[in-house]
Amino acid sequence: MKNKMWFKAGAVLLVLALALAGCASAPKVDSASLTVVHTNDTHGRILEGKYDGMGFAKVSSYVKGLEAEGKDVLLLDGGDTTHGMTLVSLSEGAAAIEIMNTMGYDAMVPGNHDFNYGWERLVELAGMANFPIVCANVVNDETGETILPPYTILDVNGMKVGIFGLTTEETLYKSHPKNTAGLTFLDPVETSEKMVKELRKKVNVLIALGHLGLDEDTKITSKVVMDSVEGIDLFIDGHSHTPLPEGLMAKYGLIAQAGEYDKFLGVDTINVNMGEVTAKASLYTKEESASLEDDAAVISQLEDIKVENDKITEVVVGHTDVYLDGERNHVRTGATNLGDMICAALIDVTGADFSLQNGGGIRASIEAGDVTKGDVITVLPFGNTVTVIEVTGADIKAAIENGIKAYPEPSGGFCHFGGLTYTFDQSKPAGSRVTEILVKGSPIDPAKNYSLATNDFTAAGGDEYTMLAGKKVLGEYGTLDDILVAYMNK
Repeated sequence: MKNKMWFKAGAVLLVLALALAGCASAPKVDSASLTVVHTNDTHGRILEGKYDGMGFAKVSSYVKGLEAEGKDVLLLDGGDTTHGMTLVSLSEGAAAIEIMNTMGYDAMVPGNHDFNYGWERLVELAGMANFPIVCANVVNDETGETILPPYTILDVNGMKVGIFGLTTEETLYKSHPKNTAGLTFLDPVETSEKMVKELRKKVNVLIALGHLGLDEDTKITSKVVMDSVEGIDLFIDGHSHTPLPEGLMAKYGLIAQAGEYDKFLGVDTINVNMGEVTAKASLYTKEESASLEDDAAVISQLEDIKVENDKITEVVVGHTDVYLDGERNHVRTGATNLGDMICAALIDVTGADFSLQNGGGIRASIEAGDVTKGDVITVLPFGNTVTVIEVTGADIKAAIENGIKAYPEPSGGFCHFGGLTYTFDQSKPAGSRVTEILVKGSPIDPAKNYSLATNDFTAAGGDEYTMLAGKKVLGEYGTLDDILVAYMNK
């Protein structure tokens, strides 16, 4: 039995009983056990897939099986859930929320890609959810209040469980900047300290539900938080797509994360014994889920959603004789034929001198054969429009330096370019790696003005392409997926 309590941002008054409950001290619990099942970075993979995860129907079945064994279970999500595959993107996230309602999720934190429809749409989706989407560190500049409830307190058989949310500050450039206009992302460490101070005495168990990740180039990771802030019993994380089979122990507690695309479920056990809390993390794999029957209620709902989407996505819009490589680690570390095709399409449609596509914007591959609208949307799911801006040769060099700064590590900002070739020396410091840029066989002129076609995300400074932000706009075109379709049909 789980009773839920969360605080809506912007509320003027709280119901008296709610306020009193929020001020109460945690009840004494001599001995209790809680199982926390969690997903993160599913990116719309709610259907079981050959190369993706187990699908939400099996996730639901697994949770129900634990509950049938008599276990107290919380089902949580670490973000990047409502955007990605067409099954959720065509409804601007509503389909994902509908399925999560049916599954009985208990809480979610927004990831950077959950802002992709604009933060106002995220708030709308939170209103559709039968569970709280919590975030304590994202504030509306006009009101000074968080755009979502900062935390929730669940009553699990008399045990108070507090869950607060943290979203990466990288959202400011890992979603289109317009999606977070008017918002401030507060420091996750300082926010965590505030949450611990506010909640620790009210709850028996305190969970940080975060989308911070463990990437080395991230300023404040979940480990930074757990190395800095005492009082959090378990940090459930997302963002870096890191599978942690036994969790990661930091100075002040355990971090758990379940990889990506529901290929894994995080399954954590929290034990309370005379006030002492211990946590243990594990992963449940797609292979283990093969013996599970799909949850019939979830399958029925998925089928209804798929019928509506198929009317759009099954239309054949092109053909390719070869496999077009959009595999995540390939497009984030080097050129591929799909990246080259996107860049060629940008130049073909706009007539620009050069084109730029960030690797993180390419989300899937395309098999040889007929290509459907759904295939193209899956590759380019963000609805980005094409923008042509005026840049100098020096800007181009700075853009390339930004795109290769993490190499050989995968990076969403890795740069795919059309209209030029470049070489670099990875042994040199980031920012000083480019050794040559050639345009039609001649060195680029640092002082000359050129036209650059790119998506509106990078043109606005996304993925830290700040050297492109604020440039003179020479033209605006349709969506990137439509332009790729047009190019494939030439």
